[in-house]
Amino acid sequence: MKTKLNDDRNLLFDWACKGLKYFMLTLLGFAIALVIFRVFGASTIVQMLLDLRVWEWLLRIAVFIFCFFAVAIIYESSR
Repeated sequence: MKTKLNDDRNLLFDWACKGLKYFMLTLLGFAIALVIFRVFGASTIVQMLLDLRVWEWLLRIAVFIFCFFAVAIIYESSR
């Protein structure tokens, strides 16, 4: 039985968690901006936020963060 546990943090996993946190905050900001601009009738800004290119970039960032998590989990499990 181990009496001394190793409690060192994985830096790669910490970066992935921070990336996910800021990505989710960005999505929340987009959602709030979309609702506010829709309520006040700023249709040009709403159209810019709903543009397909914006969502393609957000999807690319989400896939990158998912891959970053996968690499961090594989690295941590191999240790």
